Amino acid sequence: MKLKNTLTAAIWRIFKFPIQFRTTPIQRLSFHVEGKKPCYFKLNDDIEEVLEKSENEDSQLTAWFYLNTVNVSANQYLYSEIPGHFTWQDLNLTDADKRNYTLIEIEKLMVMNGGSLSTIENMPQPSRETIDHSNHFIVEEMKYNREEQKEKHDEWVKMLTLEQKEIYDEILDAVLNDKGGVFFVYGFGGTGKTFMWKTLSAALRYRGMIVINTASSGIASLLLPGGRTAHSRFRIPITPDDSTSCTMTPNDDVSNLMDEASLIIWDDAPMMSKYCFENLDRSLKDCIGRGRNKPFGGKVVVFGGDFRQILPVINGAGRAEIVLSSLNASYLWEHCKVLKLTKNMRLLSNKLNEDEARDIEEFSKWILDVGDGKIAEPNDGEALIDIPAEFLITDVDDPIEAISRAIYGDFASLQTKKDAKIFQERAILAPRNDDVNTINQIMLDKLPGEEKSFLSCDSIDPTDLDSVDNPVFTPDFLNSIKISGLPNHNLRLKVRAPIMLLRNLDPKGGLCNGTRLQITQMADHVLEAMVITGDRSGDLVLIPQTFIKPSDTKLPFKMRRRQFPIALAFAMTINKSQGQSLNEVGLFLP
Repeated sequence: MKLKNTLTAAIWRIFKFPIQFRTTPIQRLSFHVEGKKPCYFKLNDDIEEVLEKSENEDSQLTAWFYLNTVNVSANQYLYSEIPGHFTWQDLNLTDADKRNYTLIEIEKLMVMNGGSLSTIENMPQPSRETIDHSNHFIVEEMKYNREEQKEKHDEWVKMLTLEQKEIYDEILDAVLNDKGGVFFVYGFGGTGKTFMWKTLSAALRYRGMIVINTASSGIASLLLPGGRTAHSRFRIPITPDDSTSCTMTPNDDVSNLMDEASLIIWDDAPMMSKYCFENLDRSLKDCIGRGRNKPFGGKVVVFGGDFRQILPVINGAGRAEIVLSSLNASYLWEHCKVLKLTKNMRLLSNKLNEDEARDIEEFSKWILDVGDGKIAEPNDGEALIDIPAEFLITDVDDPIEAISRAIYGDFASLQTKKDAKIFQERAILAPRNDDVNTINQIMLDKLPGEEKSFLSCDSIDPTDLDSVDNPVFTPDFLNSIKISGLPNHNLRLKVRAPIMLLRNLDPKGGLCNGTRLQITQMADHVLEAMVITGDRSGDLVLIPQTFIKPSDTKLPFKMRRRQFPIALAFAMTINKSQGQSLNEVGLFLP
């Protein structure tokens, strides 16, 4: 279309607005009932990100409601009149977008000031809340009640030990004075790392600053306020290497969140491959656009964890390859300042008597000595650990029966109100998935109640065009596939059986990979279960059947399985137990 005057055309060209192939400007306004806003996505989009974006991003209608609460001048216009005075900022914000003025208003101001473009540069800027309103990540991080955060901070900071306070002061100083820096808080379980993350988060959030809390596992992320898994928050590739990077681009929602963040916390860091941290480092340098010569673009980044934890899991790799893939083998490690926590906070609990505190202290020291290699002896096949006889089960005909009785007792004597607590506090741990599956099936047989079997519907992923029509991949063949992280084709369940989620269903709501629950009711296509871990313990949730793809597989084809994303959890792998709180555990090491 032809623009009506040369002044308007000049402005459009200066701002590089497209002026070719335009049609009559018509703004379609959407309507929807409460809680039923439309959701648009592409076939290959990640369902978790789609649901989160839909939950946190406004529609046109809800954005109009919000506009009327933050901009008094908008109250005089009807919904249909809004496009003549304001613009919807759907995704990334450019400098022109941030001014929040229409072309007509810019033209009037220029005419009033003799056609000077300097007037545009000096226009009053909208508030930060208005600018960031379209970025649902930033909106979510700015929703914290600052007064409430200050109350929590003032209470928690008084509870810090001397060594915690020194670390707290150093990190806070780096953030508030914009010094940048990379820190690694090194401490074994029970030294209060999570408590420090909460205190630091509250210290910055009550000041109106953004803190990004992440962890290497879903269970660990639930312990942090506003926590997310690092893969989800930073969009790290599933299999990162030295040539990949996070799937964030300059000026997209995630990179803008990183730019606004004052502190990034990454707990349980030793569990992740060094390439995860290097991918984030490269992406932040590219996307933030400043501090290219500084680690993570000059952001203050705090890692936490203990190198006694399980190191990155690499299929088929030897000890040397696994060690060389850990964080302290990365080029970033030389920039990390190591801060140590050594005091066991659990020993300070008022609930412990003197004997219990002494026992825990001795056990804690023994565990640390094992991790540090101080108890190592020549491996001649004999036991290297002196375990008291009452805790050791050997030379039995049925070791699974013996360990199940030692941990769970007699299932027949369990009471309805009591068994949830037993499953919450206890578990059998084994190093291999095969052992875990065997124990779970035996334990399910012992649990009283009617059993129900759920069969999956397996198929080739439609995106695998080379295999989708291959007659070799029959349903029977796909049903027989058993891979870690994929539920069984034939899922046997009973009411009251403990289960564990294998996928992130609602991370913010506490339903993530590793969350343990107990089945309360079963229907053909949905399960009702009670959460038995985390802050939502006791809540009832519904678990639907969903399409699940193997997250890490060497299969030469892509498949998907429609099944409940769960597995029995009488027993679980030692790797899965990290981040879990258990009072009694049995180690199955045949």
